[in-house]
Amino acid sequence: MSSVLFDAPGPKSRMRHRLYAVIGILVVVALIAFVIYKFAESGQFAAKKWEWLQYSQVQADLADAVLATLEAFALGAVFALIFGSVFAAGRLSEHKVIRGVSAFIVEFFRAIPLLILMFLFYYGLPAVGVDTSPLFAVVLGLTLYNGSVLAEIFRAGINSLPKGQSEAAYALGMRKTQVMFTVLLPQAIRAMLPTIISQLVVLLKDTALGFLVTYPELLYYARYIGSQGAFGRPIVPSTIVAAVIYIVLCLLLTALATWVEKRNRRSKKHLEPTDAKAEQIGLAHAMGQPFSV
Repeated sequence: MSSVLFDAPGPKSRMRHRLYAVIGILVVVALIAFVIYKFAESGQFAAKKWEWLQYSQVQADLADAVLATLEAFALGAVFALIFGSVFAAGRLSEHKVIRGVSAFIVEFFRAIPLLILMFLFYYGLPAVGVDTSPLFAVVLGLTLYNGSVLAEIFRAGINSLPKGQSEAAYALGMRKTQVMFTVLLPQAIRAMLPTIISQLVVLLKDTALGFLVTYPELLYYARYIGSQGAFGRPIVPSTIVAAVIYIVLCLLLTALATWVEKRNRRSKKHLEPTDAKAEQIGLAHAMGQPFSV
């Protein structure tokens, strides 16, 4: 297929591509080295700038900030997955009204920046007499924005499935809701798992916007430590520590997704023949023909 879409590169082209890759890597390494050098030159790596990490109270507060980040991520991820599943099913509904309302909601919240949503929920709701909290504003914003994106991901995954899956389920007497949530949606989630995990990684990083609505997550605490004169105002070291923690959390989430994907792939190998036979049985019943094992 690749040879049909474009000409395979020859020896000179492959050598040129390798040269471009090496030059690009060298440029990136040089930029990183320059930034590290400027930090070192300005004394950002001096021991005094990093003394705050030695205090047990700071370590405990940093751990609490990480837990607050994980709490917002966990709640936002669960509700966003539910939101995406429901409105993906709504966008695929046979009823025009449900399909139109679902499409409007998904497109509306997907078009609004997440930070504006958090501001509206944290500062706007109290103005109309509704009590709120930073966690509520962060989780609701994460749910609506990322749930809208996940709804489109689920819809694309469901549309990519063979029609025989739904036809076999209907032939077995399943209702539309049962077909959607027990047959199509689980398969779409498995098929779109890499894309779903990528969006969850984005959701994890978006929790950092919570510091703008005073939610005590990781970036909020890093900014607080960086403004403390008793520690020499270590804004760069505290930001580096927060960045490293975010990187580790994203890598752990990616590793978990890779493990789940491999596990599903192994289980799918055992289930594929049975699933294919079930589909053939369902189609045979629908056509009124006997099916022999």
